[in-house]
Amino acid sequence: QVQLVESGGGSVQAGGSLTLSCAASIRNLNNYVMGWFRRAPEKEREFVAAIDWSGGRTQWADSVKGRFTITRDNPKSTVILQMNSLKPEDTAVYYCAATFATRWNIASRQEVYDYWGQGAQVTVSS
Repeated sequence: QVQLVESGGGSVQAGGSLTLSCAASIRNLNNYVMGWFRRAPEKEREFVAAIDWSGGRTQWADSVKGRFTITRDNPKSTVILQMNSLKPEDTAVYYCAATFATRWNIASRQEVYDYWGQGAQVTVSS
């Protein structure tokens, strides 16, 4: 059974940084695209970032581009979302997700993801 577990959420002041980790119990993680999504209070869940199977390509939401970084370590089955220059509007529950590598071109679409974590709360105060 595939499990994704996020960790590292918390509270920070605007301008600060947080690091989210996603531990995946997936054999051969390099067969999967990994994505991060978020759901802010009273809003729909939205795409944040995705990284291809090798870590060589990334996709970004315009709202976080240049402030967030996504990396992966396939042997350790881990994906990291480094969040810098955080803003109050980044406050949300952040979800890690996995989909097959063949879906890279549509990796910003949440409906193509097969596995989801339980979410990690990130709160940014002004």
